[in-house]
Amino acid sequence: MSRPAGADRPVPRTYWVAGTAVLLALLFAAAATVAAANGDGSADPGPSAGTAAPRTPGLRSPDAGFARDMAVHHQQAVEMSFIVRDRTQDEAVRTLAYDIANTQANQRGMLLGWLDLWGLPKVVAGEPPMSWMGASGGHGGHAGHGADGGAAKPGALMPGMATREELDQLGAASGRDAEVLFLQLMTDHHKGGVTMAEGCAQQCETPVEKALAQGMVDAQRSELTLMADMLRQRGAAPRG
Repeated sequence: MSRPAGADRPVPRTYWVAGTAVLLALLFAAAATVAAANGDGSADPGPSAGTAAPRTPGLRSPDAGFARDMAVHHQQAVEMSFIVRDRTQDEAVRTLAYDIANTQANQRGMLLGWLDLWGLPKVVAGEPPMSWMGASGGHGGHAGHGADGGAAKPGALMPGMATREELDQLGAASGRDAEVLFLQLMTDHHKGGVTMAEGCAQQCETPVEKALAQGMVDAQRSELTLMADMLRQRGAAPRG
């Protein structure tokens, strides 16, 4: 009895590495939602006489800026994942897309929930993307930063974000072409997401948010390795 095409692809081992990171991110997300309500990363602080109340992040703090920007960034990853699930029958790509959509939708809900807890808006009119990162946001070579290495102008794309035209191309592709384009776009997207999450891990002051940001860095780096393998199996490579 012949084996199905692609049965010898060495996906599973690498996939389980990324899958473990995704699972850990989801487990952390559930605990972090409760902890964020206390602002200090603890689920049940209990009485503590003489201890100052946790400081609520300001409107333009790295904590709030990261929550706003990453919520938008995650939303596009979810959108791309749902698009490719309808454009291919490849089980490895469809499973990866499902994991990305599930993880990032959960994390997006957390980020928006924190903004609600802090009494801060989810959108600030005229705020350039990545302004919370300051001058440090210009490194990494991703789209979305200004020419001077700082925040981009209002309306510009954040690091790694696909253009509307690229999303339309993904929606029009099918089979291997859709798989390759999705993996390339998501590779760019993850690289940009890692840059943003590293910025929060370094600059945010809310411990639970810093921890979530570092979890994003670890999980997305693992998925970058997986996607590079999947592209090689399809005779392609990341862009740029």
